[in-house]
Formats: sequence, C-alpha cells, structure tokens
Amino acid sequence: MAKRAKPEDITILAADDDIDILRIIHKRLTQRGFNVVTADDGEEAIEKIVTEKPDGVILDVMMPKLSGWEVCRYLRERPAHDAVGVVMLTAIGATLNELTSPLYGADEYLDKPIDLDDLDGALARILEKRAGLLLG
Repeated sequence: MAKRAKPEDITILAADDDIDILRIIHKRLTQRGFNVVTADDGEEAIEKIVTEKPDGVILDVMMPKLSGWEVCRYLRERPAHDAVGVVMLTAIGATLNELTSPLYGADEYLDKPIDLDDLDGALARILEKRAGLLLG
C-alpha cells in the first residue's frame, strides 16, 4: 500500500553529461521541493546511488564511463536498490528507447527533448511503483 510523502522527504538523482539538461532538471525538481543530487557520468551516478540512497533516478542513456543502461542494470542486479525507480532519457529515438530501456530494468523512458510535465508524471509513477510513495 502506498504512503503519502512530501517532495522534501524524497531524494532524486539526475545523471546526464549535458550540463544544460542537468540544470533544467535540477531547477524543476528543486522548485517542486525534491532533494536533488546530480552526476555527469555513469560512474559518478553509481557513487551517488551508494552514498545518497535516492528514491528515484533519472538517467541519460549516453553518458561517459558507464551508460545509463549500465547504471540501471547495476541497480537492478542489487536487491538493496529494488525500491529505486528509474526514468531513462535519450535522444536516440523513441523506438530504440522503448525497446531497450525495459530490458535493463527501467521503469519509464522519455525522449529528448524532454517535456517537464511528462518528467513529473514519470517520477510520480516510479516513486509509487518502486518505493510505494504517493506525492502529496
């Protein structure tokens, strides 16, 4: 059963090597009240997952060092991270993203350029699905 949670009690990790996209996501989520942690490559994303223990993760597919898919697979191979929801972002094309992201365990996927309202919806769904959290 899902429980109500305030955004300020939820930590989201956003990982993207495009600093402009990272800035936009960070601004949007902090304005909504979330605690936001950022990373600009896949290795840093895994480090922050371990240290910050986010409730949700937004991953760019194509990042240096480790791809978003590899980071997602890291999460899904470790039971300690079962409650962490994942949204994949990519500019590689809707069809490829749709076919590939679920194979690595992503809960949601959005194509770039992202619509911030779509991102809000995807976050709400992954938080409810994985962590049992309802925003409110």
